[in-house]
Amino acid sequence: MSALKERLRADLTTAMKARDKVRSSTLRMSLTAVTNAEVAGAEARELSDAEVLDVLDKEAKKRREAAEAYDEAGRSDLAAKERTEGEIIAEYLPAQLSEDELAAIVRTAIAETGASGMKDMGAVMKVVQPQVKGRAEGGRVAAVVRGQLS
Repeated sequence: MSALKERLRADLTTAMKARDKVRSSTLRMSLTAVTNAEVAGAEARELSDAEVLDVLDKEAKKRREAAEAYDEAGRSDLAAKERTEGEIIAEYLPAQLSEDELAAIVRTAIAETGASGMKDMGAVMKVVQPQVKGRAEGGRVAAVVRGQLS
């Protein structure tokens, strides 16, 4: 079993013992998403830590999007709940890159690829994405690349 999945299970047990309902329900949902990913496809398999991180990243993104949707609908109570769940999941994800760090990575990629305009955005993104995987959202990366290429 991956170390991250083991940590999630241990933290779930701790949250249940502490009667922390929000944390335990969030960890339960996250573990369920990991289990669903393990049994998806032709045959069941054990996920690596990197694959578990991908699942958790998707879960965190779902929470962010749901919180935005609830805000737009005027349901601040539900938006706050989604944000809290997102913060709990974020504890298991790598630290997000700052704007300066992301801009530096993009500048380096532009220099490597010799990009000169928006037509080269795909080539730059291809170089940047593996470096920032899990540490910066795709839309944020694309915005920085667009800003530096234009």
